[in-house]
Amino acid sequence: MSQSNPAPDIKPIRRALLSVTDKSNLVEFARELFVFGVELVSTGGTARALREAGLTVRDISDLTGFPEMLDGRVKTLHPKVHGGLLYIRENAEHVAAVNEHGIEPIDMVVVNLYPFEATAHKPGVHFEEIIENIDIGGPSMVRSAAKNWEDVAIVTRTADYTGLIDELHHNGGLTRERRWRLAKQAFATTAAYDSAIAGTLETIELDQPIDAAKQNFPATLRLSYPLAGTLRYGENPHQAAALYTDGTGTGIAAGLQLQGKELSFNNLVDLDAAWELAQEFSSPAVAIIKHTNPCGVATGATVLEAFKKALAADPVSAFGGVIGINRPVDAEAEEEIAKLFVEAIAAPAFTDDARARFAAKKNLRLVEITPANTPRMLKHISGGALMQDSDRGQITAAELKTVTTRTPTADELEALQFAWIVAKHVKSNAIVYARNGQSIGIGAGQMSRVDAARFGAMKATLPLAGCVAASDAFFPFPDGLELVAKAGATAVIQPGGSVKDSDVIEAANRLGLAMVFTGMRHFRHG
Repeated sequence: MSQSNPAPDIKPIRRALLSVTDKSNLVEFARELFVFGVELVSTGGTARALREAGLTVRDISDLTGFPEMLDGRVKTLHPKVHGGLLYIRENAEHVAAVNEHGIEPIDMVVVNLYPFEATAHKPGVHFEEIIENIDIGGPSMVRSAAKNWEDVAIVTRTADYTGLIDELHHNGGLTRERRWRLAKQAFATTAAYDSAIAGTLETIELDQPIDAAKQNFPATLRLSYPLAGTLRYGENPHQAAALYTDGTGTGIAAGLQLQGKELSFNNLVDLDAAWELAQEFSSPAVAIIKHTNPCGVATGATVLEAFKKALAADPVSAFGGVIGINRPVDAEAEEEIAKLFVEAIAAPAFTDDARARFAAKKNLRLVEITPANTPRMLKHISGGALMQDSDRGQITAAELKTVTTRTPTADELEALQFAWIVAKHVKSNAIVYARNGQSIGIGAGQMSRVDAARFGAMKATLPLAGCVAASDAFFPFPDGLELVAKAGATAVIQPGGSVKDSDVIEAANRLGLAMVFTGMRHFRHG
């Protein structure tokens, strides 16, 4: 198909240079360009992929008159590439210069960059591999094309392919507005790329193992989170809000919403808390969250069993909450969950039957999540920010230290480990009562550990007799432990480390409790 004469602010595309690492939908896009009469110029593996698909492709070396060399390090770093990108078409001196030197115009560049971040985060990656995945030619072309956006279209996202083809067919070229949007996206891409490189290299010392180097904190914190969308409002209606993603396509921020109203700021915060807690367990698990704190958590042989147990822990608080589930949700679980009013559910998947049945609850948000790896957490404070490693601390049964005369039974030990995991996700001060893979009562966010123990027991709707208790930090005095025992707990898990540990242990022995120390605390302040 030949290109018609477009309007003055629309630029036709006659020659495109394609050089991509991510080849998703590349062939389909290039085929549309070819049908539209665009000459395709390409490099290395991109040219090979296009030829294998039956497309006619001109090698970059034919355009430049210079071979690709140095293992592909030098192929597009050439005046005939950057001249073809940077010359201003309406500038007579520019036109004369490119004609004199035989420089051909390039109207579109399609580039995505070496996967530096993915490479840098690979377990066991070598320093040389990290350095080799620093793209040079790609960012150079991106910047040249973006600077001359009035005449050149720069495409850095595979997600833009369809819209570009539609516009080419509709307008005979690309509008000035489209080229400007592409240029802004291009500069954001190179900014994020350079920030990732600088941030990674700042953590690496020469001759230091890379995995150890990743533990260092960067000298300068550089963030580049693309805008995913604005939200209706923030925590309260008078607060404006927006959602940004880290670009990995994982976690709550990149969740695929299958149905329901738009997710709110508070929905996203609660969903993140529910999802992260559910992910802690290897068996089917359900976490019901209200205001970022769990009100019911349970494991079971199935999602249905886990949900029933989680709901039974605190059915009143569960009303209007959000749910995190670590397994696909089937129709059997849906039938029970649908009886409860909830705002949103996060799960790795929903079966077709479950989705069809959930569809009757039109306001319920269903969100499919791909697990994320978030090694560090960032918290803003006035005048700056705090960064810390994510709390991935875990304790095996063998690492627990029994400090009382009585040793926990096998059932108590299993319940203690469950309660300890839940306590990690409860705002401090926290006390969690649990039994048989089920939370019984949760005392969250109290100013005193005694109050956390008391309120956790008060929240219980199931019998507490014979349960266990977890404390996210040590008992500073015996009084909190005594309240836990009075409530009905027979075994306790806590970090230990108080100057009054001997008094607390003595109280535990007097009360007939089994108590284990973890040597690790799980404060959660926000």
